[in-house]
Amino acid sequence: MGTKFKALVSRYIDGIQVIKNIEIKDISELPQNDTLIKVEYSSLNYKDTLSANGHKGITRNYPHTPGIDAAGVIVETKGNKFKSGDRVIVTGYDLGMNTSGGFAEYIRVPEDWIVPLPDDISTKEAMIYGTAGFTASTAIYEFQKHGISAGSGKVLVTGATGGVGTLAVAMLAKLGYQVVASTGKAELSDYLKKLGASEIIHRDEVNDQTGKPLLAKKWIASLDNVGGNTLATILRSTIEYGIVCNCGMVEGTVLNTNIFPFILRGVRLVGIASAETPMKRRLEIWNKIFNEFRLEKYNFNIKEVSLEELPTEIDLMAKGQQVGRILVKIC
Repeated sequence: MGTKFKALVSRYIDGIQVIKNIEIKDISELPQNDTLIKVEYSSLNYKDTLSANGHKGITRNYPHTPGIDAAGVIVETKGNKFKSGDRVIVTGYDLGMNTSGGFAEYIRVPEDWIVPLPDDISTKEAMIYGTAGFTASTAIYEFQKHGISAGSGKVLVTGATGGVGTLAVAMLAKLGYQVVASTGKAELSDYLKKLGASEIIHRDEVNDQTGKPLLAKKWIASLDNVGGNTLATILRSTIEYGIVCNCGMVEGTVLNTNIFPFILRGVRLVGIASAETPMKRRLEIWNKIFNEFRLEKYNFNIKEVSLEELPTEIDLMAKGQQVGRILVKIC
């Protein structure tokens, strides 16, 4: 095994401008964790665009290699849970945030971050799900725990054409739920119907400006990728004892609401913090992804790009111009 490898590196120029280039690094530069993994596939997530573009609320120190997802093969390990040659995935924790991430041919991580890959799941298929699929699946897992079954009523997914939204719509439909997809991209209605959405609504329909403390009851469950006033609207529109899971903030970080959805309708609000999911729960959810939630076909946009093509894709996602999933073939 050589010691040199390729990685996407973001670095500040003159303390202001951030540039993203493919650089040659040495394995000795990786963090001194116990397990070295040769990465075969990664995937692009919104958090990666923030890290890659210099957001110091995500990544403190630059130069830095982003990539919160990685799937590949263990090269060597000092731990006792895995061995060389094991096929594995790593998503979340600190990968790609302040620990050198999956947009590189190698990562070195603690073995406690690693999830084994079943024999019938390729590293490519694992990254079709990645953090986006894990986040969507965590919400569905919460729906099930809350007693929301396929016949319970309408389930809303906001930001439905993004990575999390796409997988949420497809998996919920596969499980038999009645999915309402919210989007600002009317031209993608046919795409969402193909995923399995039974109804498409414009995002303005989930952005109430009246200030009413409660709104007409519409949803028994929701996965919100947007935050802000959209989340406040969803809470006030949820049926008695429904559940709302939030995992995004593209509309804003402030939630202006009142207590009435909670004390008059018994609505439950759950935050999805997928990066910090404890390993026991993490394994339960990945097991559902690989079995009960696993899609029989991938009838949505999957774009596979090289490491060299990745900077362009990062900029497109940052502008909201990506649909579906972006896979990064590393080696």
